[in-house]
Amino acid sequence: MTVDVQALNEFVLIGSAVTLLAILAVRLSSRAGLPSLLIYLLMGVALGEAGLGIPFEDAELTQALGFAALAVILAEGGLTTNWRQMRSSIRLGASLATLGIVVSVTLVAVAGHYLLGLPWQLAVLLGAVCSPTDAAAVFSVLRVVPLPKRLTGALEAESGLNDAPTVVLVVLVSTGAVSDHHPGVVVAMVVGQLLGGVAVGLAAGFGGAWLMRRAALPTAGLYPLAVLSLTFLSYGAAAAAQASGFAAVYVAALVLGNSELPHRGATRSFAEGVAWLAQIGLFVMLGLLLSPGRITLSTVGLALAAGLVLTLVARPISVAVSAVVQPMPWRELAFLSWAGLRGAVPIVLTTIPLAEGIDGSERLFDLVFVMVVVFTLLTGPTLPWAARVLRVARRSEPRDLDVEAAPLERVAADLLQVTISPRSLMHGVEVGELRLPQGASVSLVIRDDQTLVPERRTVLRAGDHLLVVTPRRQREQTEKRLRQVSRGGRLAQWLGPVR
Repeated sequence: MTVDVQALNEFVLIGSAVTLLAILAVRLSSRAGLPSLLIYLLMGVALGEAGLGIPFEDAELTQALGFAALAVILAEGGLTTNWRQMRSSIRLGASLATLGIVVSVTLVAVAGHYLLGLPWQLAVLLGAVCSPTDAAAVFSVLRVVPLPKRLTGALEAESGLNDAPTVVLVVLVSTGAVSDHHPGVVVAMVVGQLLGGVAVGLAAGFGGAWLMRRAALPTAGLYPLAVLSLTFLSYGAAAAAQASGFAAVYVAALVLGNSELPHRGATRSFAEGVAWLAQIGLFVMLGLLLSPGRITLSTVGLALAAGLVLTLVARPISVAVSAVVQPMPWRELAFLSWAGLRGAVPIVLTTIPLAEGIDGSERLFDLVFVMVVVFTLLTGPTLPWAARVLRVARRSEPRDLDVEAAPLERVAADLLQVTISPRSLMHGVEVGELRLPQGASVSLVIRDDQTLVPERRTVLRAGDHLLVVTPRRQREQTEKRLRQVSRGGRLAQWLGPVR
């Protein structure tokens, strides 16, 4: 295909306009509690054959660019995920990404064949493409819901790790390789690729962190580029070694994001910006690929039925089975079941059988597209409500604040936000009675939209927002102490440890 200057000018005009509209749409989606992917998908549909008439039917190009965008999104997720927060839930997250996927694929495939009448190949593909949660959807929605760290950690670990085994499974089913091997061999292939990707990611992450700490680059702007390049190096190296590139890029980014590297704040901000750009391009492209004229009432009915099976049967059972490795209260397991957000990943995975020319792959693509839109609209906005009903939301949970603060980086400190909820026993406690670890302090109190520089005798009130500065090495103890006071008040030191 030849691209002249005129075509390039048109692409720049349309592309920049779409990108600006997509960026402005983020505010609308965040207010409504919706993952922005829905707006981007609809923008793609509006630009396609049903709207402005831009033709786009290249499934292979969509698959290739989709995989690249997913790698960027996973890299950003790893770079911005706090390992301390995830560490306590890594067993459950890994179990959801492996054992949970097996259970979910099996249940959806059986339902797809016997209840929806799909051929076995399409039924298995439906189960495989719909089982993984979407990293972009999970990261964007859950960061605004105040949850215990073991819940957010489990969901983020699951969404970061479950792409790898499902991609391998979808490729094997689409190419017919599954029928050529014993099921045990297929499982071994999936596990082997996953473990290989993790190994490559660990090597790239720790090796890259060692290198970056010793590299004296001439300008600060090169550090974010270098870190992101290291994550993609792990992706390429894993793919060349016949391992999972998605597992490698996420693990490498997780290691790099939690290492003491120069200009960490700038690196995270750069990664977030690139990931937003990848999401916009990916979702608009997937919307372009859709042909609304193919969607019939039958397709909508199958999508609703498959979504109900996935949401109300497969997801809860897979969560319950996965929780064997790390039991949790039933309220938290119920929230995990409802919070299994799907997004671009299922739609991208359907481009694999579409590119392979599998019979019925267009029908599968349309079915999954409709299901993702409908059930994201259902589950995304209701997550805060579900957290309150199940009583797993915690307004007083210390949360990171993204602040461009060079002095904090120089002294290796973090800035936390704590909201004092109406039920918190922190109400009525003086700032001095918090007894935070040495070096940590309450730097600012926001009360009734007014700022207050606190003294030791300042009395905290329900509804206050505290900004707490803590040395990074003391962060875990600071958060633990804040939770103790929130649950036990000024007598917290005599009430025993708080988990």
